[in-house]
Amino acid sequence: MDSADPGAAQVITVVVADDQTTVRDGLTTVLSLLPDVQVVGEARDGAEAVDLVRRLSPRVVLMDLRMPGVDGATATATITAEYPGTAVLVLTTYADDASIAGALRAGARGYLTKDAGRAEIAAAIRSVASGHTTLAADVGARLVSALESPQTPPADLTDRELDVLRLMSQGRNNSEIAKELFIGVSTVKSHINSLFAKLNVRDRGQAIAYAHRTGLAR
Repeated sequence: MDSADPGAAQVITVVVADDQTTVRDGLTTVLSLLPDVQVVGEARDGAEAVDLVRRLSPRVVLMDLRMPGVDGATATATITAEYPGTAVLVLTTYADDASIAGALRAGARGYLTKDAGRAEIAAAIRSVASGHTTLAADVGARLVSALESPQTPPADLTDRELDVLRLMSQGRNNSEIAKELFIGVSTVKSHINSLFAKLNVRDRGQAIAYAHRTGLAR
């Protein structure tokens, strides 16, 4: 026991999740050059990522967002809820408000875009493994801009639509929203469709991002 390597405990175990084989291989090669990082598994989608976390308990998951089947945001939410000892660091092509808000809402501890260099990725892995939050410079700038330049909500939003938007931003699904507001699921869907039209957004993620920008999420 006395001869064990004292530095072994400092190695950060990582699972790489990306649907593109070339990206996974490239990241694994880059990370293998770091003395304090060990890639212990590779996942092609969110479901595989969750399974690897369950079996291997890595310190960090390097997570793409848009993958077939279970996407990165959904997998992130599962991992952060069920395996809090594992930090999720998003590494994705996308830096739009909806993607950023969705990932952070799901519990991601860091967010980088795929133009990040080796040094930036390594620093981010070490940061999230230590319990800190790390964001790419452009991602942080977008968040600051959103906070400094809040949008004014449309005047024609009804009180019930505002309730639905607030609950959506808290991560509630349609059934949970219906139960909370004592209305039917079909009525919730109707309110959501109306919200999309009034807010000029395409999907739930964009609506949630809007709610955070305007302060309606609180």
